Order: sequence, then C-alpha cells, then structure tokens
Amino acid sequence: MPDRMTDLPTHILIVEDEADIRRFVRLTLETEGHTVHEAATLQRGLIEAGTRRPDLVVLDLGLPDGDGVDLIRELRTWSAMPVIVLSARSAEASKIAALDAGADDYLVKPFGAGELLARVRAQLRRSQTLAGNGAPQPVIQFGDITVDLVRRTVERQGQPLHLTPIEYRLLTHLASQPDRVITHQQLLKAVWGPGHAEDTHYVRVHLANLRKKVEDNASMPRHLRTEAGVGYRFVP
Repeated sequence: MPDRMTDLPTHILIVEDEADIRRFVRLTLETEGHTVHEAATLQRGLIEAGTRRPDLVVLDLGLPDGDGVDLIRELRTWSAMPVIVLSARSAEASKIAALDAGADDYLVKPFGAGELLARVRAQLRRSQTLAGNGAPQPVIQFGDITVDLVRRTVERQGQPLHLTPIEYRLLTHLASQPDRVITHQQLLKAVWGPGHAEDTHYVRVHLANLRKKVEDNASMPRHLRTEAGVGYRFVP
C-alpha cells in the first residue's frame, strides 16, 4: 500500500524519452498504487504537468527537445510540485544545476526500485505536510531535539541548547525543508546572503559544529546528512 498521509489517489508524471526506463519506473510506481502519466519530450512534459497537475514529477534531464533543467525552471514559475530527477549525469555540476533550478531530489542512473520508491515517499510526505499545514510547523522535533520557531529556542532532552545565530539559521532552514537536498549555494544565500556564493567552507565549518550539538554521533549524522559535493539534506 502507498505510504500516504491521505487516502486521495496520487498522480505521478514521468518525463523520460527512453521507453524501457519509462516502463520500469511506471511499473515500479504502480506497485504502490500510484496513478502514472507519461511524456517522452520536454514540451509534452510541460503540457502534461499543466493539464494533469500531478502530485510529483519524475524527470530525466536528457530529453530530445531540450534540457530537463529548463523544464524545472519553467515549472517553478507556477508550481511547487516535487520534482525528482533521474539522470545518467553523475557530475556534481549537473546535480547542482538541477537542484538550484528547483529540483527536490536527484537520483543517478542506474538506480534500484526500492531507492526510487523511498525517494518518492519522502517527497510526497513533505509535499502533503506542507499542503496540509499551509505554513511551517511552529515546533520541529527530531531525535531528542526540539526547535521552537516562535520562541526561537532549541532544547535537547528538555534542556536549553545554545546555538550561535548562524547555527540556528542553518538548522531551521534545513529542518523546514525535510527530505529535500539543499545545495551549498542555496544555504549560503539563505543564511549569509547573496554576496557569499563561493564561500562553501563557511557551510562546512558551521555544519560540523552544529552536528556536534544536535547529533548523537557527529561523525555519523542521522539527521543532517551530507550530499557529497552538492549540499545537505535534513532527515527527520
């Protein structure tokens, strides 16, 4: 059964020009009860997304009539629907370009059915939570950490936990977007401002300090995960 927060049917759009991969993804998604729609080109993908308004898009980047990154940019002008990229492009620059354009996750081909379904479930949970609340939760809890966004306090096992202003902004920015990959550039812009786009070492240093305070084992973090060469992901 699909891991959903509602009983409503879930519609997923696959935009992929390779018929064998499209069939594999469709059959994989249908095993969990999702209704699947297909498109083989960028232009058809935009039409399907606009008319069907799916709950999630699974997108290949190498399409015959354009780059999937352009589809993401166009989609983001009118929709926040989750986008999971499936691509043979494994270079960090390709991942960063897609994520900075507005993709929510990135899976490199070849991939397994189990990993694809886990990524889909995570993005649907995140999307449905945001849609149901209409606003960020005032309290975020993970492990033994409680973050009160209204009072701007952080506690561990009920005791006050001191974070620097930078650490607090990093934590709340990541935790307010669970299961989404946030690039170094996105974090730098959100926490330090647009003038620090190249200062990725800032993020590494402060994330390392933050992990020591909120993770049980900072060297093997459960919640503040590294996406190598790309950025970070908060896992509740």
